[in-house]
Amino acid sequence: IEPGDVVILNDPFRGGTHLPDITAVSAVFLAEGEPPAYYVASRAHHSDVGGMSPGSMPLAREIYQEGLRIPPVKLFKRGQPDAEILALILANVRTPEERQGDLGAQIAAHRVGERRLLEVTAKHGRAEIDRRIRELQDYTERIMRARLAEIPEGTYEFEDFLDDDGITDTPIRIHCLLRAAGVEATVDFSASDPQVAGSVNANRAVTVSAAMYCFRCLVAEDVPYNAGLMRPIQVITRPGTIVDAQPPASVAGGNVETSQRITDVVLGALAQALPGRIPAASSGTMNNWTMGGIDPRSGRPFAYYETIAGGMGARPTAHGLSATHTHMTNSLNTPVEALEHLYPVRVRCYKVRRGSGGKGRFRGGDGIIKQVQFLANTQVTILSDRRRRGPYGLDGGQPGRPGRNRLNGRRVASKVRLECKAGDVLTIESPGGGGYGAS
Repeated sequence: IEPGDVVILNDPFRGGTHLPDITAVSAVFLAEGEPPAYYVASRAHHSDVGGMSPGSMPLAREIYQEGLRIPPVKLFKRGQPDAEILALILANVRTPEERQGDLGAQIAAHRVGERRLLEVTAKHGRAEIDRRIRELQDYTERIMRARLAEIPEGTYEFEDFLDDDGITDTPIRIHCLLRAAGVEATVDFSASDPQVAGSVNANRAVTVSAAMYCFRCLVAEDVPYNAGLMRPIQVITRPGTIVDAQPPASVAGGNVETSQRITDVVLGALAQALPGRIPAASSGTMNNWTMGGIDPRSGRPFAYYETIAGGMGARPTAHGLSATHTHMTNSLNTPVEALEHLYPVRVRCYKVRRGSGGKGRFRGGDGIIKQVQFLANTQVTILSDRRRRGPYGLDGGQPGRPGRNRLNGRRVASKVRLECKAGDVLTIESPGGGGYGAS
Protein backbone atom coordinates (compact mmCIF):
# COMPACT_ATOMS: atom_id res chain seq x y z
CA ILE A 1 0.00 0.00 0.00
CA GLU A 2 1.34 3.39 -1.03
CA PRO A 3 0.42 6.91 0.12
CA GLY A 4 -3.05 7.81 -1.16
CA ASP A 5 -4.06 4.18 -1.81
CA VAL A 6 -7.40 2.84 -0.56
CA VAL A 7 -8.01 -0.90 -0.72
CA ILE A 8 -11.60 -2.19 -0.65
CA LEU A 9 -13.00 -5.70 -0.24
CA ASN A 10 -16.18 -7.53 0.71
CA ASP A 11 -15.20 -11.17 0.19
CA PRO A 12 -16.27 -13.04 3.37
CA PHE A 13 -13.44 -15.52 2.86
CA ARG A 14 -10.75 -12.86 2.53
CA GLY A 15 -11.45 -10.54 5.43
CA GLY A 16 -15.11 -9.59 4.97
CA THR A 17 -18.34 -10.67 6.68
CA HIS A 18 -21.06 -10.75 4.03
CA LEU A 19 -21.16 -9.08 0.63
CA PRO A 20 -23.16 -5.91 1.52
CA ASP A 21 -20.42 -5.01 4.02
CA ILE A 22 -17.67 -3.24 2.09
CA THR A 23 -14.44 -2.71 4.01
CA ALA A 24 -11.95 0.00 3.09
CA VAL A 25 -8.34 0.10 4.32
CA SER A 26 -5.71 2.81 3.86
CA ALA A 27 -2.27 3.47 5.32
CA VAL A 28 -0.87 6.53 7.07
CA PHE A 29 2.74 7.44 6.27
CA LEU A 30 4.85 9.84 8.29
CA ALA A 31 7.54 10.25 5.66
CA GLU A 32 8.15 9.36 2.02
CA GLY A 33 9.88 6.01 1.62
CA GLU A 34 9.06 4.78 5.12
CA PRO A 35 6.68 1.88 5.89
CA PRO A 36 3.16 2.74 7.11
CA ALA A 37 2.95 4.05 10.66
CA TYR A 38 -0.79 3.35 11.04
CA TYR A 39 -3.75 1.92 9.16
CA VAL A 40 -7.25 3.38 8.90
CA ALA A 41 -10.18 1.04 8.24
CA SER A 42 -13.93 1.44 7.82
CA ARG A 43 -16.74 -1.00 7.15
CA ALA A 44 -20.16 0.06 5.88
CA HIS A 45 -23.25 -1.95 5.01
CA HIS A 46 -24.36 -1.01 1.48
CA SER A 47 -28.05 -1.43 0.69
CA ASP A 48 -27.35 -3.22 -2.60
CA VAL A 49 -24.28 -4.89 -4.12
CA GLY A 50 -26.08 -6.82 -6.86
CA GLY A 51 -27.02 -10.49 -6.78
CA MET A 52 -30.28 -12.30 -7.30
CA SER A 53 -32.44 -10.09 -5.02
CA PRO A 54 -32.66 -6.34 -4.37
CA GLY A 55 -30.83 -5.50 -1.17
CA SER A 56 -28.35 -8.38 -1.70
CA MET A 57 -29.66 -10.51 1.17
CA PRO A 58 -31.16 -13.34 -0.93
CA LEU A 59 -32.17 -16.93 -0.26
CA ALA A 60 -29.03 -18.10 -1.99
CA ARG A 61 -27.41 -21.53 -2.15
CA GLU A 62 -23.90 -20.28 -2.94
CA ILE A 63 -22.03 -17.03 -2.57
CA TYR A 64 -22.01 -16.39 -6.32
CA GLN A 65 -25.75 -15.67 -6.15
CA GLU A 66 -25.45 -13.13 -3.36
CA GLY A 67 -23.88 -10.21 -5.20
CA LEU A 68 -20.65 -8.76 -6.51
CA ARG A 69 -17.71 -10.38 -4.69
CA ILE A 70 -14.79 -7.98 -4.33
CA PRO A 71 -11.33 -9.32 -3.46
CA PRO A 72 -8.83 -6.82 -2.02
CA VAL A 73 -8.39 -4.24 -4.84
CA LYS A 74 -7.21 -0.64 -4.92
CA LEU A 75 -10.13 1.73 -5.47
CA PHE A 76 -7.72 4.66 -5.11
CA LYS A 77 -4.10 4.62 -6.28
CA ARG A 78 -1.81 7.41 -5.11
CA GLY A 79 -4.83 9.53 -4.29
CA GLN A 80 -6.57 9.04 -7.65
CA PRO A 81 -9.68 6.86 -8.13
CA ASP A 82 -9.37 3.82 -10.36
CA ALA A 83 -12.18 4.60 -12.77
CA GLU A 84 -12.27 1.08 -14.21
CA ILE A 85 -12.67 -0.62 -10.81
CA LEU A 86 -15.38 1.87 -9.85
CA ALA A 87 -17.18 1.36 -13.18
CA LEU A 88 -17.11 -2.42 -12.70
CA ILE A 89 -18.71 -2.09 -9.25
CA LEU A 90 -21.34 0.42 -10.31
CA ALA A 91 -22.32 -1.68 -13.34
CA ASN A 92 -23.27 -4.58 -11.03
CA VAL A 93 -25.51 -2.82 -8.51
CA ARG A 94 -29.09 -1.63 -8.72
CA THR A 95 -28.50 1.83 -7.23
CA PRO A 96 -25.15 3.02 -8.62
CA GLU A 97 -25.43 6.67 -7.59
CA GLU A 98 -26.12 5.67 -3.98
CA ARG A 99 -23.21 3.22 -4.01
CA GLN A 100 -20.87 5.84 -5.39
CA GLY A 101 -21.98 8.27 -2.69
CA ASP A 102 -21.56 5.74 0.10
CA LEU A 103 -18.10 4.71 -1.09
CA GLY A 104 -17.21 8.38 -1.27
CA ALA A 105 -18.34 8.81 2.32
CA GLN A 106 -16.04 6.00 3.42
CA ILE A 107 -13.10 7.56 1.57
CA ALA A 108 -13.85 10.93 3.19
CA ALA A 109 -13.87 9.26 6.62
CA HIS A 110 -10.43 7.84 5.86
CA ARG A 111 -9.08 11.24 4.94
CA VAL A 112 -10.28 12.62 8.27
CA GLY A 113 -8.77 9.66 10.14
CA GLU A 114 -5.44 10.06 8.38
CA ARG A 115 -5.36 13.81 9.05
CA ARG A 116 -6.08 13.40 12.74
CA LEU A 117 -3.47 10.67 13.17
CA LEU A 118 -0.88 12.94 11.57
CA GLU A 119 -1.93 15.81 13.83
CA VAL A 120 -1.71 13.80 17.04
CA THR A 121 1.62 12.29 15.99
CA ALA A 122 3.05 15.73 15.22
CA LYS A 123 1.96 16.87 18.66
CA HIS A 124 3.17 13.90 20.75
CA GLY A 125 5.62 11.95 18.58
CA ARG A 126 5.45 8.44 17.13
CA ALA A 127 7.12 6.76 20.10
CA GLU A 128 4.62 8.24 22.55
CA ILE A 129 1.63 7.29 20.39
CA ASP A 130 2.90 3.71 20.06
CA ARG A 131 3.43 3.53 23.82
CA ARG A 132 -0.11 4.74 24.51
CA ILE A 133 -1.56 2.21 22.06
CA ARG A 134 0.27 -0.64 23.79
CA GLU A 135 -0.86 0.66 27.19
CA LEU A 136 -4.49 0.76 26.06
CA GLN A 137 -4.32 -2.83 24.87
CA ASP A 138 -2.57 -3.96 28.05
CA TYR A 139 -5.14 -2.10 30.17
CA THR A 140 -8.07 -3.79 28.40
CA GLU A 141 -6.40 -7.15 28.79
CA ARG A 142 -6.00 -6.61 32.55
CA ILE A 143 -9.66 -5.62 32.89
CA MET A 144 -10.81 -8.68 30.95
CA ARG A 145 -8.59 -11.03 32.95
CA ALA A 146 -10.01 -9.58 36.16
CA ARG A 147 -13.54 -10.37 34.94
CA LEU A 148 -12.58 -13.88 33.85
CA ALA A 149 -11.17 -14.50 37.32
CA GLU A 150 -14.71 -14.06 38.68
CA ILE A 151 -15.94 -17.09 36.69
CA PRO A 152 -15.67 -20.29 38.75
CA GLU A 153 -13.26 -22.70 37.11
CA GLY A 154 -15.06 -25.42 35.19
CA THR A 155 -16.80 -26.38 31.97
CA TYR A 156 -20.17 -24.94 30.96
CA GLU A 157 -22.25 -26.10 28.01
CA PHE A 158 -25.17 -24.58 26.13
CA GLU A 159 -26.84 -25.01 22.76
CA ASP A 160 -29.64 -23.43 20.79
CA PHE A 161 -31.02 -23.70 17.27
CA LEU A 162 -31.75 -21.62 14.21
CA ASP A 163 -35.22 -22.39 12.84
CA ASP A 164 -33.92 -23.43 9.40
CA ASP A 165 -31.75 -22.23 6.55
CA GLY A 166 -34.55 -21.17 4.19
CA ILE A 167 -33.96 -24.18 1.93
CA THR A 168 -35.05 -27.03 4.22
CA ASP A 169 -37.06 -27.10 7.45
CA THR A 170 -34.26 -28.70 9.47
CA PRO A 171 -33.26 -26.82 12.67
CA ILE A 172 -29.57 -25.93 12.85
CA ARG A 173 -27.67 -26.58 16.07
CA ILE A 174 -25.16 -24.12 17.49
CA HIS A 175 -23.27 -25.55 20.44
CA CYS A 176 -20.95 -23.79 22.87
CA LEU A 177 -18.55 -25.37 25.35
CA LEU A 178 -17.09 -22.77 27.69
CA ARG A 179 -14.02 -23.67 29.73
CA ALA A 180 -13.00 -21.23 32.46
CA ALA A 181 -9.53 -21.57 33.92
CA GLY A 182 -8.33 -18.79 36.17
CA VAL A 183 -7.85 -15.61 34.15
CA GLU A 184 -8.35 -17.34 30.79
CA ALA A 185 -11.26 -18.90 28.92
CA THR A 186 -11.86 -21.11 25.90
CA VAL A 187 -15.04 -21.01 23.83
CA ASP A 188 -15.40 -24.13 21.69
CA PHE A 189 -18.02 -24.29 18.91
CA SER A 190 -16.70 -27.50 17.34
CA ALA A 191 -19.89 -29.51 18.02
CA SER A 192 -22.05 -27.13 15.97
CA ASP A 193 -23.79 -28.44 12.84
CA PRO A 194 -22.09 -28.55 9.44
CA GLN A 195 -22.56 -25.61 7.08
CA VAL A 196 -25.86 -25.66 5.22
CA ALA A 197 -27.23 -25.03 1.75
CA GLY A 198 -28.98 -21.77 2.72
CA SER A 199 -27.46 -18.38 3.48
CA VAL A 200 -27.22 -18.57 7.30
CA ASN A 201 -23.62 -19.76 7.31
CA ALA A 202 -21.23 -17.59 9.32
CA ASN A 203 -17.52 -17.27 8.68
CA ARG A 204 -15.08 -17.54 11.57
CA ALA A 205 -14.64 -13.77 11.86
CA VAL A 206 -18.35 -13.33 12.60
CA THR A 207 -18.23 -16.08 15.23
CA VAL A 208 -15.19 -14.61 16.97
CA SER A 209 -16.77 -11.15 16.92
CA ALA A 210 -20.04 -12.37 18.46
CA ALA A 211 -18.22 -14.35 21.14
CA MET A 212 -16.00 -11.40 22.05
CA TYR A 213 -19.04 -9.14 22.29
CA CYS A 214 -20.48 -11.43 24.98
CA PHE A 215 -17.32 -11.23 27.08
CA ARG A 216 -17.13 -7.48 26.58
CA CYS A 217 -20.61 -7.30 28.14
CA LEU A 218 -19.14 -8.68 31.38
CA VAL A 219 -17.06 -5.52 31.77
CA ALA A 220 -18.95 -2.71 33.49
CA GLU A 221 -16.29 -0.12 32.70
CA ASP A 222 -16.27 1.74 29.41
CA VAL A 223 -13.02 0.16 28.24
CA PRO A 224 -11.66 0.55 24.70
CA TYR A 225 -12.60 -2.27 22.35
CA ASN A 226 -9.27 -3.53 21.08
CA ALA A 227 -7.15 -6.66 20.68
CA GLY A 228 -6.34 -6.68 24.40
CA LEU A 229 -9.81 -8.04 25.11
CA MET A 230 -9.09 -11.12 23.00
CA ARG A 231 -5.71 -12.09 24.45
CA PRO A 232 -7.04 -14.22 27.35
CA ILE A 233 -9.84 -15.84 25.31
CA GLN A 234 -9.45 -18.61 22.76
CA VAL A 235 -12.24 -19.25 20.26
CA ILE A 236 -12.25 -22.71 18.67
CA THR A 237 -14.24 -23.50 15.53
CA ARG A 238 -14.27 -26.42 13.13
CA PRO A 239 -13.92 -25.48 9.44
CA GLY A 240 -16.93 -26.45 7.37
CA THR A 241 -19.48 -25.83 10.12
CA ILE A 242 -22.27 -23.29 10.46
CA VAL A 243 -19.90 -21.10 12.51
CA ASP A 244 -16.83 -21.48 10.27
CA ALA A 245 -18.20 -21.79 6.75
CA GLN A 246 -15.94 -22.46 3.79
CA PRO A 247 -16.37 -21.43 0.12
CA PRO A 248 -18.61 -21.44 -1.79
CA ALA A 249 -21.10 -21.22 1.10
CA SER A 250 -23.72 -18.48 1.01
CA VAL A 251 -23.31 -16.24 4.04
CA ALA A 252 -25.71 -13.27 3.79
CA GLY A 253 -27.72 -14.39 6.83
CA GLY A 254 -24.75 -15.63 8.84
CA ASN A 255 -23.65 -12.12 9.70
CA VAL A 256 -27.13 -11.08 10.84
CA GLU A 257 -29.02 -14.16 12.08
CA THR A 258 -26.41 -16.74 13.07
CA SER A 259 -24.42 -14.07 14.91
CA GLN A 260 -27.49 -13.52 17.11
CA ARG A 261 -27.75 -17.22 17.95
CA ILE A 262 -24.02 -17.42 18.67
CA THR A 263 -24.58 -14.61 21.15
CA ASP A 264 -27.48 -16.52 22.70
CA VAL A 265 -25.44 -19.69 23.27
CA VAL A 266 -22.38 -17.92 24.68
CA LEU A 267 -24.56 -15.91 27.07
CA GLY A 268 -26.44 -19.12 27.92
CA ALA A 269 -23.18 -20.77 28.95
CA LEU A 270 -22.13 -17.68 30.90
CA ALA A 271 -25.49 -17.72 32.70
CA GLN A 272 -24.56 -21.13 34.11
CA ALA A 273 -21.15 -19.87 35.15
CA LEU A 274 -22.40 -16.57 36.59
CA PRO A 275 -25.98 -17.10 37.83
CA GLY A 276 -27.80 -13.89 38.59
CA ARG A 277 -25.67 -11.77 36.25
CA ILE A 278 -26.75 -12.67 32.72
CA PRO A 279 -30.11 -11.67 31.15
CA ALA A 280 -32.55 -14.01 29.45
CA ALA A 281 -32.40 -14.30 25.68
CA SER A 282 -33.42 -11.26 23.66
CA SER A 283 -35.38 -11.52 20.41
CA GLY A 284 -32.48 -13.34 18.73
CA THR A 285 -33.17 -12.14 15.19
CA MET A 286 -32.66 -8.97 13.20
CA ASN A 287 -35.88 -9.51 11.24
CA ASN A 288 -34.08 -8.46 8.07
CA TRP A 289 -36.23 -7.42 5.15
CA THR A 290 -35.09 -6.02 1.83
CA MET A 291 -37.15 -4.68 -1.02
CA GLY A 292 -36.57 -3.32 -4.48
CA GLY A 293 -38.17 -2.57 -7.82
CA ILE A 294 -38.94 0.43 -9.99
CA ASP A 295 -40.30 3.51 -8.23
CA PRO A 296 -43.29 4.71 -10.30
CA ARG A 297 -42.75 8.26 -9.05
CA SER A 298 -39.36 8.55 -10.74
CA GLY A 299 -39.12 5.53 -13.01
CA ARG A 300 -35.80 4.65 -11.37
CA PRO A 301 -34.70 1.48 -9.53
CA PHE A 302 -34.76 1.45 -5.74
CA ALA A 303 -33.35 -0.93 -3.14
CA TYR A 304 -33.81 -0.83 0.63
CA TYR A 305 -32.62 -2.86 3.60
CA GLU A 306 -33.88 -2.68 7.16
CA THR A 307 -33.68 -4.55 10.44
CA ILE A 308 -36.63 -4.52 12.84
CA ALA A 309 -36.16 -4.43 16.61
CA GLY A 310 -37.65 -6.89 19.10
CA GLY A 311 -37.88 -7.51 22.81
CA MET A 312 -34.89 -7.45 25.13
CA GLY A 313 -34.54 -10.36 27.53
CA ALA A 314 -35.49 -9.73 31.13
CA ARG A 315 -32.60 -8.98 33.47
CA PRO A 316 -31.94 -10.53 36.88
CA THR A 317 -33.18 -7.34 38.54
CA ALA A 318 -35.39 -5.62 35.95
CA HIS A 319 -37.86 -6.13 33.12
CA GLY A 320 -36.52 -6.26 29.58
CA LEU A 321 -36.93 -3.24 27.33
CA SER A 322 -39.50 -3.35 24.54
CA ALA A 323 -39.05 -2.56 20.85
CA THR A 324 -35.29 -2.20 20.95
CA HIS A 325 -32.34 -3.42 18.93
CA THR A 326 -30.20 -5.81 20.94
CA HIS A 327 -26.84 -7.57 20.74
CA MET A 328 -25.49 -7.89 17.20
CA THR A 329 -27.93 -5.64 15.32
CA ASN A 330 -25.81 -2.48 15.45
CA SER A 331 -28.64 -0.54 13.80
CA LEU A 332 -31.37 1.92 14.72
CA ASN A 333 -35.03 2.60 14.03
CA THR A 334 -35.99 3.90 10.57
CA PRO A 335 -38.58 6.69 10.93
CA VAL A 336 -41.88 6.05 9.17
CA GLU A 337 -41.70 9.46 7.51
CA ALA A 338 -38.31 8.73 5.94
CA LEU A 339 -39.42 5.33 4.65
CA GLU A 340 -42.59 6.67 3.04
CA HIS A 341 -40.81 9.68 1.58
CA LEU A 342 -38.01 7.77 -0.09
CA TYR A 343 -39.79 4.59 -1.23
CA PRO A 344 -43.16 3.62 -2.77
CA VAL A 345 -44.65 2.20 0.43
CA ARG A 346 -47.20 3.17 3.07
CA VAL A 347 -46.62 2.11 6.68
CA ARG A 348 -50.04 1.06 7.93
CA CYS A 349 -49.00 -0.05 11.41
CA TYR A 350 -45.88 0.34 13.53
CA LYS A 351 -46.38 -0.44 17.20
CA VAL A 352 -45.24 -2.47 20.19
CA ARG A 353 -46.39 -6.11 20.11
CA ARG A 354 -47.95 -6.14 23.56
CA GLY A 355 -47.74 -9.38 25.54
CA SER A 356 -45.01 -10.96 23.42
CA GLY A 357 -42.37 -10.84 26.18
CA GLY A 358 -41.88 -13.96 28.30
CA LYS A 359 -43.52 -14.04 31.71
CA GLY A 360 -41.54 -14.27 34.92
CA ARG A 361 -40.60 -12.41 38.04
CA PHE A 362 -39.22 -9.93 35.53
CA ARG A 363 -40.93 -9.86 32.12
CA GLY A 364 -39.18 -9.99 28.79
CA GLY A 365 -39.51 -6.92 26.60
CA ASP A 366 -42.16 -6.89 23.88
CA GLY A 367 -41.45 -7.03 20.17
CA ILE A 368 -42.77 -4.90 17.32
CA ILE A 369 -45.55 -5.16 14.74
CA LYS A 370 -44.65 -3.50 11.44
CA GLN A 371 -47.13 -3.51 8.57
CA VAL A 372 -46.18 -2.10 5.17
CA GLN A 373 -48.36 -1.70 2.08
CA PHE A 374 -46.56 -1.64 -1.26
CA LEU A 375 -47.54 1.06 -3.74
CA ALA A 376 -45.69 -0.59 -6.64
CA ASN A 377 -44.72 -4.11 -7.68
CA THR A 378 -41.87 -4.98 -5.35
CA GLN A 379 -39.44 -7.85 -4.80
CA VAL A 380 -39.12 -8.61 -1.08
CA THR A 381 -36.76 -10.92 0.79
CA ILE A 382 -37.10 -11.71 4.50
CA LEU A 383 -34.31 -13.29 6.54
CA SER A 384 -35.64 -13.80 10.05
CA ASP A 385 -35.59 -16.39 12.81
CA ARG A 386 -37.19 -17.30 16.16
CA ARG A 387 -40.41 -18.10 14.28
CA ARG A 388 -40.66 -21.65 15.68
CA ARG A 389 -39.20 -21.38 19.18
CA GLY A 390 -39.16 -18.24 21.26
CA PRO A 391 -36.12 -16.75 23.01
CA TYR A 392 -35.31 -18.72 26.15
CA GLY A 393 -36.08 -17.56 29.68
CA LEU A 394 -33.78 -18.01 32.65
CA ASP A 395 -34.15 -19.11 36.27
CA GLY A 396 -37.75 -20.26 35.73
CA GLY A 397 -38.75 -17.43 33.39
CA GLN A 398 -40.88 -18.24 30.35
CA PRO A 399 -39.66 -17.92 26.75
CA GLY A 400 -40.73 -14.96 24.65
CA ARG A 401 -43.34 -15.42 21.94
CA PRO A 402 -41.93 -16.42 18.54
CA GLY A 403 -42.18 -13.95 15.70
CA ARG A 404 -44.47 -14.20 12.69
CA ASN A 405 -44.41 -13.03 9.04
CA ARG A 406 -47.56 -12.57 6.96
CA LEU A 407 -48.41 -11.42 3.45
CA ASN A 408 -52.01 -10.25 3.02
CA GLY A 409 -52.84 -12.09 6.24
CA ARG A 410 -51.35 -15.39 5.11
CA ARG A 411 -48.44 -16.73 7.11
CA VAL A 412 -45.14 -17.03 5.23
CA ALA A 413 -41.82 -18.64 6.15
CA SER A 414 -39.12 -17.10 8.31
CA LYS A 415 -36.84 -16.90 5.27
CA VAL A 416 -38.67 -16.21 2.06
CA ARG A 417 -38.58 -14.33 -1.23
CA LEU A 418 -41.86 -12.67 -2.25
CA GLU A 419 -43.06 -11.09 -5.49
CA CYS A 420 -45.43 -8.46 -4.10
CA LYS A 421 -47.98 -6.55 -6.17
CA ALA A 422 -49.08 -2.97 -5.64
CA GLY A 423 -51.60 -3.05 -2.80
CA ASP A 424 -50.13 -6.11 -1.05
CA VAL A 425 -49.58 -5.80 2.69
CA LEU A 426 -46.58 -7.31 4.51
CA THR A 427 -46.73 -7.73 8.30
CA ILE A 428 -43.67 -8.62 10.36
CA GLU A 429 -44.12 -9.38 14.07
CA SER A 430 -40.83 -9.63 15.93
CA PRO A 431 -40.28 -11.92 18.95
CA GLY A 432 -40.41 -10.81 22.55
CA GLY A 433 -37.56 -11.39 24.98
CA GLY A 434 -37.40 -14.23 27.49
CA GLY A 435 -38.55 -13.77 31.08
CA TYR A 436 -36.36 -14.04 34.17
CA GLY A 437 -37.31 -15.87 37.37
CA ALA A 438 -40.44 -17.83 38.24
CA SER A 439 -43.61 -15.73 38.50
